[in-house]
Amino acid sequence: MTSSDLTDFPRPSLAVDTATFSVADDALHIVLVRDRHGRLLLPGTFVHERERLAAAVLRSQSEKAGISGREPQQLQVFDDPDRDQRGWVVTVAHLDVVDAAVVAEGIAAGRISLVPVAEVGPGGSIDLPYDQPRVVSFALARVRADYAESPDPWRLLPEAFTLRDLQIVHEAVLGEEVQRDAFRRRMEPLLQPTGEMTDGRRGRPSRLFVHRG
Repeated sequence: MTSSDLTDFPRPSLAVDTATFSVADDALHIVLVRDRHGRLLLPGTFVHERERLAAAVLRSQSEKAGISGREPQQLQVFDDPDRDQRGWVVTVAHLDVVDAAVVAEGIAAGRISLVPVAEVGPGGSIDLPYDQPRVVSFALARVRADYAESPDPWRLLPEAFTLRDLQIVHEAVLGEEVQRDAFRRRMEPLLQPTGEMTDGRRGRPSRLFVHRG
């Protein structure tokens, strides 16, 4: 095969999409933006020539969602040739989980919508274009697996927190209640106690913890 033969093969366009989650009102939400047709969808973009994937992700997050200073994780390649009616587009999905403060400015400016994950995908009221429902499902499964294994791995809580604070965040992410005693037995050994207590303004004083390391 010669180099001239390669030009006869169709070449896919390369894109990135980012599933960004956050907790609001004790429930897990996802960041969506609107395209020029008014459709809600994940922030994403086509990758420029000689542009690194990470740079494209940060560019799309900044330009479309007003989010900066993050390092989304590469999640999965979605390469179904029929995934995009505009043509053959391969997308490299990325994942991030952010504190509500990170998206507050974008929400206030009307640049993004923070939508409960229950409203996206099968049975939900929002029908995302392309195969983005698969991206969301894949990303959601990864985030929930992370939170099933370790305490607040994406660091949504402040530096010091109570076990009750931790349980509330985990229930929001997992989308279900967890058994209090079993949860604390599993998570407490993975935390570092500060030796301090809350001031008792919200119920009884409680021990404060931080993440190990």
